[in-house]
Amino acid sequence: MFAASMDSVLNTFQGEVRVNEPMWKHVSFRIGGKADALVIPHDIEDLKGLIMHASEAEIPLIVIGGTNLLVRDGGIEGIVVSLHRFQEIQHEGASRLYVGGGVRMPHLLNVASRHGYGGLEFASGIPGTVAGSVVMNAGTARGEMQDVVHAIHLLDKEGKLHVIQSEALEFGYRRSFFPPGIVVGVWINVTLSPVKHIAMSIKAALRKRKQTQPLSLPSAGCVFRNPRGDSAGRLIENAGFKGYRVGDAAMSTVHANFAVNVGCATARDVLTLIDQVRTGVNRKTGVVLDLELIVVGREQS
Repeated sequence: MFAASMDSVLNTFQGEVRVNEPMWKHVSFRIGGKADALVIPHDIEDLKGLIMHASEAEIPLIVIGGTNLLVRDGGIEGIVVSLHRFQEIQHEGASRLYVGGGVRMPHLLNVASRHGYGGLEFASGIPGTVAGSVVMNAGTARGEMQDVVHAIHLLDKEGKLHVIQSEALEFGYRRSFFPPGIVVGVWINVTLSPVKHIAMSIKAALRKRKQTQPLSLPSAGCVFRNPRGDSAGRLIENAGFKGYRVGDAAMSTVHANFAVNVGCATARDVLTLIDQVRTGVNRKTGVVLDLELIVVGREQS
């Protein structure tokens, strides 16, 4: 019945469909089983139809950006949506951009800097999509998405578009809250700044990132949220887990709060690593670390 419903939904879809698609190809961790189907909508109308038909057929649907994500070894049930074609960047005056949800942050930063639009330098090196960065309120010590988001363009499960202002998004540390739906676009506030100054700021930020993060190995960024007033990396290192390894998953020797794939790690390796590190830190410090990493999918049968 589920397969028949899936076929019915996908038959109405105009975009690209990949059945039994290996998810390790689409996430920065290079880990994960197959999705029942991965789809790439052509445009908003295509996505609207997919959402409504999937909802009516009660087929699970998830949007992925590819970073800060661990897909379990059993893959993902239902439909995975990629916003790869949502790539528009529109200039709205001298102080605002409208950016498609599928635009990668490095590309946005490159376009903005070439036009003398500042304010996004804090995001230098953040690899995810604009939509994913808003959902996670991605950021660095220099700033985060809530500092620049003016509003989001949200498509709900009935296929209706909403404009939600930033003050209604309830941003928090590495999270935001808004009604269920898909972020198809974001209005971002920018400031006019000399191109040379923007370029120098970006270059400095990328240099520091290269020195302090394990960029040469597949990872999903920070595993744990920083506890209030402290650093998860410091706690992990002091508890003796920097470089700690389970199978081909390890806590980085460069940054203790990054889990890296040093070969052919499985999601089970990563989840076991996370559990052992969290337990060890709690025993030593009394602190329970909360996950920043998002875990999705089904266990391998």
